[in-house]
Amino acid sequence: MGCSSSSTKTRKSETSLKAALIIQNWYRGYKARLKARQHYALTIFQSIEYADEQGQMQLSSFFSFMFENYAHVHKEELELRHQFLESEQDMRDRLDYVDLIDVPDSYNGPRLQFPLTCTDIDLLLEAFKEQQVLHAHYVLEVLFETKKVLKQMPNFTHVQTSPSKELTICGDLHGKLDDLFMIFYKNGLPSESNPYVFNGDFVDRGKYSIEILMILCVSFLVYPNDLHLNRGNHEDFMMNLRYGFTKEILHKYKLLLTATWKKILQILEELYAWLPIGTIVDNEILVVHGGISETTDLNLLHRVERNKMKSVLILPMETNRDYDTDSTHNKVGVTFNAHGRIKTNGSPIEHLPKHEWEQIIDILWSDPRGKNGCFPNTGRGGGCYFGPDVTSKILNKYQLKMLIRSHECKPEGYEICHDGKVVTIFSASNYYEEGSNRGAYIKLCSGTAPRFFQYQVTKATCFQPLRQRVYTMESSAIKILKERVISRKSDLTRAFQLQDHRKSGKLSLSQWAFCMENILGLNLPWRSLSSNLVNIDKNGNVEYMSSFQNIHIEKPVQEAHSTLVETLYRYRSDLEIIFNAIDTDHSGLISMEEFCDMWKLFSSHYNVLIDDSQVNKLANVMDLNKDGSIDFHEFLKAFYVVHRYEGLMKPDVTNLV
Repeated sequence: MGCSSSSTKTRKSETSLKAALIIQNWYRGYKARLKARQHYALTIFQSIEYADEQGQMQLSSFFSFMFENYAHVHKEELELRHQFLESEQDMRDRLDYVDLIDVPDSYNGPRLQFPLTCTDIDLLLEAFKEQQVLHAHYVLEVLFETKKVLKQMPNFTHVQTSPSKELTICGDLHGKLDDLFMIFYKNGLPSESNPYVFNGDFVDRGKYSIEILMILCVSFLVYPNDLHLNRGNHEDFMMNLRYGFTKEILHKYKLLLTATWKKILQILEELYAWLPIGTIVDNEILVVHGGISETTDLNLLHRVERNKMKSVLILPMETNRDYDTDSTHNKVGVTFNAHGRIKTNGSPIEHLPKHEWEQIIDILWSDPRGKNGCFPNTGRGGGCYFGPDVTSKILNKYQLKMLIRSHECKPEGYEICHDGKVVTIFSASNYYEEGSNRGAYIKLCSGTAPRFFQYQVTKATCFQPLRQRVYTMESSAIKILKERVISRKSDLTRAFQLQDHRKSGKLSLSQWAFCMENILGLNLPWRSLSSNLVNIDKNGNVEYMSSFQNIHIEKPVQEAHSTLVETLYRYRSDLEIIFNAIDTDHSGLISMEEFCDMWKLFSSHYNVLIDDSQVNKLANVMDLNKDGSIDFHEFLKAFYVVHRYEGLMKPDVTNLV
């Protein structure tokens, strides 16, 4: 009996072990599939983000084209009208910026006392936690004082660490105030014994860019030797137009006089230009926002007049140019200065030489890649991709050991590459979607390895199981991808039909994927994503017109041509920036003549093959009160995507595993 009992127990143990192994293997496979789907969703978000940045960078050539040709449209003095469109002046008097703006007794927000102390940092933090808005008087004063101090700083700040004085480096925050609060909660406030480097991209995308900027600037004014601010590619007034910071300023200070919020935007532009472009830690670690290239010259970058780098979208102009404006060859000198003004017979504006401008672009925009060499950054449209060999070459040339950069969202908040010589740090958690990524910061001390600290601001979705979080993120990613697809419906349909030689309405999966990549240029794993985007028959063929199912672009008027609707929807962000440039008071109203003139330039430069009469007709329809002007913001809002079913993917077990 004893032997039989022992044998039975052994068999039961073996069965239990096999069952446990089966469950373990199933769970590992299940989790691996979820992680793969999470990776695909992040790839979609990042690919579309970079494509938008590429479009933004391409605007630089359009602006150059526009400023060279706008004089052919109007013979009178021309002036692009925008919040930045003021002529460059020397140092403004403090009176112009601050003292003419009174703080009323009814204001119950934080009141800063200059010169600032650590008490003001605490005051600001508490106020922003209560979602109070800092009065424009204090915003201007902080920006004005910050610019004064920044002007005294070198292009690269040199910092020394010690066991008693570790340095904390933070990456992109992008207006996500909760992440900054989390960093300060975990790591402590800036102080003489707790120095920080904030490595650019403080603003844009998030809702609290001005709050983050105020906290950083006030902390910088209190501890100018212990809090360091590097410029990022979003510390750029033209980037702010597309990615939200300008709108945030207008929203939070819209009740003020036009001149007041214009001054905020104007001094922001000047402050950006004076931000240092990098930090060097212990003479061995280079900290810049984007990266390097094979031609990066740190000696040159130490000497450049960084304040002349107003925007990545303002290309270097070596000389002023003359343009014929009529048949009598009346020459008008057209100059586009840093604030965007076109002036007749203006004097040339100071710009960086082209090679210096390109050096700073590389510092702000470049990304590391695993492949050796240095290649144009086709994803973003600016800077370069640099390989491990380029990293080794530049670090060795300047006796450096490591490059710390930001600029890219990473699932874990940081990433190490190029044999440990390049570290990416990204501090905005939940960047694309709740639960999409962690944030992180680095602590450095001379003689020791960098230490990484991760966090994720906890929202309701972060308590959900991984399965639900992945589904939420994936649904959001597929939704924005479908919007990109529908904006190219006409082009995609033509591409599909060219491949469909038998006119069956079906293509092989590889043919469909080729068309998607060729037209959209997003470098995505289309085969893996196909089950969420199209119908596939039992033979594995794609019903290609199902690429557009359950989604369409709403037309403002039924008579509008589909191609025109797609084009206006696709370029809506670019057009908004361009047309904002001729809207002096941000009323949103522009004349029909201005609308038509700017459209002609836009369509000519971008080679948009749409009959101008279609656009003119549509604009006339949008002139609701027939006063000869249109509300351009409303015009753009009239083109929006409708998702017939918000649940683009069913959260069933088969789809989730």
